[in-house]
Amino acid sequence: MYKKKLVSTTVVLGLMMSTLLACNAGSGGNGGTTGEGTTPSPSNEGNTSGGATTEAEGPLKLSLYYADNATLPFKEDWLIVQEWEKRYNVDLSFEVIPVADYATKVSLALNTGTNVPDVILYQTTKGENASLALNGAIVPISDYADWTPNFNARVEEFGLQEQIAALELKDGKRYYLPSLFDKPFYDGGLILREDLLQKYGLPAPKTFDDLYAVLKKFKEENPDSYPLTILAGPRVLYRMTMPSYGVSVGKNGASGTNTLSWDYEKQEYFPGAISDQYKQYMTYLAKLYKEGLLDPEMAEPIDGDKWAQKMATGKSFASYAYYDQIGGIEASATEEGFNLQMYPPLQGPAGAHHQPKSSTGSGILFPKKTAERDDFERIVRTIDEMFFSEEGAKLASSGVEGVTYTMDGDKIKYADDLTSSADGIYKSMQLKYGFGADPLQLVWVNAREMTKYDENYLQINATVAAMDEAIQAIPPSPMFDDMTAEEAGSLQTPLADTFEIWADAFLTGKKDLNADWDQYVTEMKNLQIEKFAQLYNDNMKK
Repeated sequence: MYKKKLVSTTVVLGLMMSTLLACNAGSGGNGGTTGEGTTPSPSNEGNTSGGATTEAEGPLKLSLYYADNATLPFKEDWLIVQEWEKRYNVDLSFEVIPVADYATKVSLALNTGTNVPDVILYQTTKGENASLALNGAIVPISDYADWTPNFNARVEEFGLQEQIAALELKDGKRYYLPSLFDKPFYDGGLILREDLLQKYGLPAPKTFDDLYAVLKKFKEENPDSYPLTILAGPRVLYRMTMPSYGVSVGKNGASGTNTLSWDYEKQEYFPGAISDQYKQYMTYLAKLYKEGLLDPEMAEPIDGDKWAQKMATGKSFASYAYYDQIGGIEASATEEGFNLQMYPPLQGPAGAHHQPKSSTGSGILFPKKTAERDDFERIVRTIDEMFFSEEGAKLASSGVEGVTYTMDGDKIKYADDLTSSADGIYKSMQLKYGFGADPLQLVWVNAREMTKYDENYLQINATVAAMDEAIQAIPPSPMFDDMTAEEAGSLQTPLADTFEIWADAFLTGKKDLNADWDQYVTEMKNLQIEKFAQLYNDNMKK
């Protein structure tokens, strides 16, 4: 089944408010149990009837939410889906939801209990999900550790016990199975025309001032162009560049709060959205925009095809995007000598930093309703095997032996159609087969991932790894109880909405950063951004 549904935010918020009240009324202050008494107890004995591959019982039917990215559109007939159904005796039904609407859709389902799937992919328990978990809408999957042996083994193999413990909520329980990385890597950043740097006699940029000078020269030589464009809208630009200014806010901000940032020296949250650092950052971007150096269409999401066309045809020469995008653009370019290169993070007022990352990422939630199924144990064991077993992890990363790769001794050799593809191995695997798609791959082994890239990418990663904390850790989550999590959630939504409106206005010049800044700060303070930060700091782990 393939469905796309857009949900009115207004309707969602209304339903959220009414249902949250209902959830609270029924929670009985049990602080995070699943509540209804219908959840089966985890077995301490080995499972047979509930096991992952019990063919005698027929295919296990599972419905799943999937966050769809326009640059990597989901295909129901992807080979990864076919292999899962064949190898793990499952019948999968995906509801495909645009990533921009995903959080709203998940929130609506968990709050109302309607149209709730068996499994929700690509989620964490940051933000509102923490409140929903503590109110009993999400299964405390840490209670069922005996049913997730493959996940447990991966955590131990990667040495992530402390990171996993840090995902527990106030009640000491963890409510999702996160993706696991043996080490973070630099997958995207500033990408620009290296051939033009050489043509114009410019050095590779190392600071944001350098980048400004490069873009000015590109504009001077190509007056009709907008030298810097962005893949998928400002959220990609923000998350990859803000850390060099000491903040991380907006959609996909590192804290998940949208408006707070983490002070790595003081080890505390602060209202990043109204900070001097953020004002300095937006002043830089507004200057680029005003001088025609920044693509005006970036204020709205730019889909992958349109973005690639801009880069390949000389309408733009630089971007913030992912390395795997380079090959496809170079293949489409007609200009002789066209050569894109990705560069390490640029130096800003707070240092040279990329988007924060950790060894855990978005993963799998089980809604409360799933635990009411008689075959819940089989569901959990099957998910554990599909995503976290060695066979499942290698399938999600490298595909199917004999189809996408063969082995030459202990070395993996990818199929000719992948190695010769203009998109490169990694991107081709994603687009054609679904292997390596973020919502579907939950185990990331750096050495295995690197086999999909070229020597140039390996060198860039080595350079970034040698820098001083180029990739900082994702800020820790507070230990909210259910009531505090709900309070934080009620503060977060209007703050985030207001921030987005003002950010767009500052960026595009509809509002002046000097003349209108105080009005913006007053508005955010009236929405209690300082109380929001205090809530986070008051509830950090002691």
